[in-house]
Amino acid sequence: MARKALMEKAKREPKFKVRKRNRCPLCGRPRAFLRKFNMCRLCFRKLAREGKIPGVVKSSW
Repeated sequence: MARKALMEKAKREPKFKVRKRNRCPLCGRPRAFLRKFNMCRLCFRKLAREGKIPGVVKSSW
């Protein structure tokens, strides 16, 4: 779980644009962020498994 201080800091506008870091809005994780779904890979897997993300299905072959 991300620290609250870092989540609040991420909400502010950075001094330089390149310093902006995408964070998962659900858990605050700064790494493994999926832009298409706007969440981290862990939250994505959890919600996809529960069927809460439309159009995403578990693959099997």
